[in-house]
Amino acid sequence: LAALSRVLRLERGRRTAIVFPLQKLERYLAPGTDTARFRLFQPGLAALQRAEALFSSGCGHPIDYVSSAVRMDHAPPPALPEVCFIGRSNVGKSSLIRALFSLAPEVEVRVSKTPGHTKKMNFFKVGKYFTLVDMPGYGYRAPQDFVEMVEAYLQERRNLKRTFLLVDGVVGLQKTDHIAVEMLEEFGIPYVMVLTKIDRASRRVLLKNVLEIQEFVKENTQGCFPQLFLVSSVEFSGVHLLRCFVAHVTGNLPTVEAS
Repeated sequence: LAALSRVLRLERGRRTAIVFPLQKLERYLAPGTDTARFRLFQPGLAALQRAEALFSSGCGHPIDYVSSAVRMDHAPPPALPEVCFIGRSNVGKSSLIRALFSLAPEVEVRVSKTPGHTKKMNFFKVGKYFTLVDMPGYGYRAPQDFVEMVEAYLQERRNLKRTFLLVDGVVGLQKTDHIAVEMLEEFGIPYVMVLTKIDRASRRVLLKNVLEIQEFVKENTQGCFPQLFLVSSVEFSGVHLLRCFVAHVTGNLPTVEAS
């Protein structure tokens, strides 16, 4: 289901659950619950297809691993719009990035069973359109110089358009996630929360975490996009929508298509 064409062959309910997993939870909400934050970013088919084309390598549109860096003076020049992915060491960050790049099989995103495998900032260039950065995980087995590395990146990277903060969909926000939120808020960095591993969470647990995090975002944040993004790197749920949002925030999707 990595390709949208395969998803579109599914029956309607299954198709919606794959592309818009957050909407799947709406039917289980109490009557009268405000669902506006469930549908803030709801692109049409043309926008989803445009985003998929950006994440699909081809002639004249290479998708390449560029380099790794432990200091900002080792980072590639900030020539393109950029997004970065951060999260706890075992949140499934590299697995999600591999799922996003699943239509560019020549791109090698290393995924390890050992938490904390990513020790450097890894830069991936998507044609002439944008750069995606896989950041080291925080918390358990984080690199010793994690704070210095990440803080410097967030404060100095002028081409950074959005930070994607990954949160485990099974356990919800943890203490280390709160620290990351405080850092992003302090620096005034626009970010969005992505709940990973939703295939491992029961519907009750997932809905509980979604509602609690939405309330936290509403009451405690200024720079966080109000809508959560739910993803499964195993079932590809939410991956197509996340591709579309990345394309949108990097300026590669006409605003009218993403409204």
